[in-house]
Amino acid sequence: MSSHDAKDALQQLDSLLAASNQSWLFGAGISFDANIPLMYPLTERVLSLAEQSGSDCLKALLSHVKEELSPDAHIEHYLSHLGDYIALAERKADSRLAFGAEQVSLEDMKQAHTEVLRLIADTVRYGYKKGVNPGEDEIGSLESPIVDVSKHLDFINALFLSSQGVANRRRALRLFTTNYDTLLEDALALNCIPYWDGFSGGAVAFKQFKYGDSEPAEGYQAHLVKLHGSIDWYSGPEGKIWRVRDRDLYPQKESRVLIYPQSTKYIATQRDPFASQFELLRRALTFTKDHVFITCGYSFGDEHINQEIELSFENPDCRSTLVAFVKEPNDSLRRWQNSFWSNRLYVVCESGLYRGNSKLVEPNQGNFLSWWTFQGLIATLKEGAEAQLV
Repeated sequence: MSSHDAKDALQQLDSLLAASNQSWLFGAGISFDANIPLMYPLTERVLSLAEQSGSDCLKALLSHVKEELSPDAHIEHYLSHLGDYIALAERKADSRLAFGAEQVSLEDMKQAHTEVLRLIADTVRYGYKKGVNPGEDEIGSLESPIVDVSKHLDFINALFLSSQGVANRRRALRLFTTNYDTLLEDALALNCIPYWDGFSGGAVAFKQFKYGDSEPAEGYQAHLVKLHGSIDWYSGPEGKIWRVRDRDLYPQKESRVLIYPQSTKYIATQRDPFASQFELLRRALTFTKDHVFITCGYSFGDEHINQEIELSFENPDCRSTLVAFVKEPNDSLRRWQNSFWSNRLYVVCESGLYRGNSKLVEPNQGNFLSWWTFQGLIATLKEGAEAQLV
C-alpha cells in the first residue's frame, strides 16, 4: 500500500464524517469514560446490590435464573429471563409459577423485575466505576454522583460546531443510541443545539411521536432516537409514555421503560413506543440517496439492530455507507466485510482502516491506533483522520 493510497483513504474517511446526510448509532462504549459501566461490570454491580438490599423474592428468582443461564450471561439476559417467567405466569390460570417447592405469584415476579430495573437505572444515573482491586470501586449516589458529561460535550461540539462540512448540512442529523443514560441529550442542550426526541413538554413531557408519523422537516439540528428507552422514561395509564424527573410523585407511573436485546425485547419492540423508534432506524437505513451511517461504542452484539442494518444494506436500492468505529470486527462485521455490499463498509479499528476486507491504512509496525474509541472519534472530527496516525 503506497502512502498516496493511504492518504486518499484518510481523506475519504474525512469526507464520510463530513457528509451532509448522516446518521449515527451509539452503544455503551461511548459512556464508559463518563463512569457508566459496560455490561459485565453493570451486571456484577446490580447482582451485588440485589443481594445486599433486594427483596427475598428477588434474591430467590435471581438464584433460579443464574442456575438456568450460561456462565457468561449478563444483566440483560437476567431481565429477559424474568420477563419470560412473567409471560408464562400471565398465561397460567392461577398466575403463579413453581420454583422448587416455592410458588411465586405474577405480581411478585413483576415487582422483582421492577427492582432490577431500579438498580440498573440508579447505577446508570449516578455512575459506577469498578476498581482494579477489591475495595477500590467508585460508587456514585444521589448526594454525590460521579457521571461525567465532558466527553459527550466535546463530541457534540466537534460534530455540530467545529467539524468539517457543518455549513453544508441541511438535514438534521439522526443520533440513535441503545444507551439508557441522558448524556447525549444533556450534551445537546448544554451546547445549545436544538433537537427533537419525539416528546413534547418541558421537565415533564409526553411522547407525542407515534409509529407512522412523519419526523419534523425543519427547526432542529438533531433527531435523538433512544432505541432501548431511557432512565427518565416511564409508562403510564392508557399506554402513555412520560419523560419525568426522577423521584417526582407525578404523573402516575406504572413502570420504568427499559427493554433489552433478547427475545422478550424483540416482542416488545413490535408495539409502541419502541416500534416507532425502530421504524426511524429503518427509515434512516433505507435512504435511496447518498447517506452515511456511522457507529461508535456499539459492539454489534444486538441481533435485532444487526438484522435491520443487514436487511437494509442488502437492498439493491440502498445508497448508504456504513462506517464502524470498533476495536476489532466481530463475527457480524467480518461476515459483512465479505458480502456483496462490502465496498460500502468501512471499519475504523486499532489495526487500521478497512474497506470491505481490504486494508487501506495500517499503523506503524507494533503500534495500535486509538481512533476507534469515543475520544479518538472526537479527535478525528476535530483534527482529521491523518492526524490520528502520528
